[in-house]
Amino acid sequence: MSKHVAELLRKYGTVAVMMGGYSAEREISLKTGEAVLNALKTQGVDAFAFDPKDDGLQNFDGKKVDRVWNALHGRGGEDGQIQGFLQSKSIPYTGCGVMASALAMDKLRTKLVWKSLGLPVAEHQMVATGELDNKQAERILGELNSVMVKPIREGSSVGMAKAESIEQLQEAVLKAKNFDSEIMLEQWVDGDEYTVAILNDVALPSIHMTTPNEFYDYEAKYQTSTTEYHCPSDLSESEESELAEIATKAFAAIGAQGWSRVDFLRDRQTKAWYLLEINTIPGMTVTSLVPKAAKVAGISFEQLVLKILDTSFVERS
Repeated sequence: MSKHVAELLRKYGTVAVMMGGYSAEREISLKTGEAVLNALKTQGVDAFAFDPKDDGLQNFDGKKVDRVWNALHGRGGEDGQIQGFLQSKSIPYTGCGVMASALAMDKLRTKLVWKSLGLPVAEHQMVATGELDNKQAERILGELNSVMVKPIREGSSVGMAKAESIEQLQEAVLKAKNFDSEIMLEQWVDGDEYTVAILNDVALPSIHMTTPNEFYDYEAKYQTSTTEYHCPSDLSESEESELAEIATKAFAAIGAQGWSRVDFLRDRQTKAWYLLEINTIPGMTVTSLVPKAAKVAGISFEQLVLKILDTSFVERS
């Protein structure tokens, strides 16, 4: 055994990479988890995969685990549930704690926190229960014009759609309710999509995403080769600094720790920034954004995986 491997084993012990789970993002989580697991093993870390759905959390107590690399996207893994489970067992884990995870998973409550602190967010309305009748739909479109329909507790653009007419809005809301009981109707901003990864409270270089699709949806993220990623992005030094400042403030506002990714829209005409959401467990697949930004910052995928594992040493708030 090399000295380097011995040091890794001494520092990290046995690492469980949690992946898969029960959410609508299970497929992406499995890909993230496999990439992370391979990177850990390649570097000599004693790591194994654990899928709460296939392996059963009731069997987790029987495993020798010193810390967890949490690669669970979506509900059950990114919303404070697994974080609370691990904290109850005094097992260190990567990323945000219970409160920040739960808050970030809820797009509405996150938006309300940001808005209260004067951070830039688009106008919105909520649909909680029942179908949207013609009168309600007409009123909403009259106030917001075009809207983006969003289930408030899903990621990877699951259940999202743009609506410009009464019929489109009603149909989009019905589809979105397959994923959540609360739906947010966010004012459509005609703009460019950017993202900023945060690693240990520091903003990595921004990425500008371009796609022939109407917006950066599930297909554009995972199923097509037509999406382009620009990193370094097309921002000036002062614009990059401004965006990084907003991102780090948004990260701190919800009590986030370790790492996250903050997504933005920039109005094409006014050049104003609008916060979209914060992802506390971003993807780590071959097409994912955080590894792209890290690479530009001089951090390899393997180094990034270890730096994220180091966030498991952070004291939970």
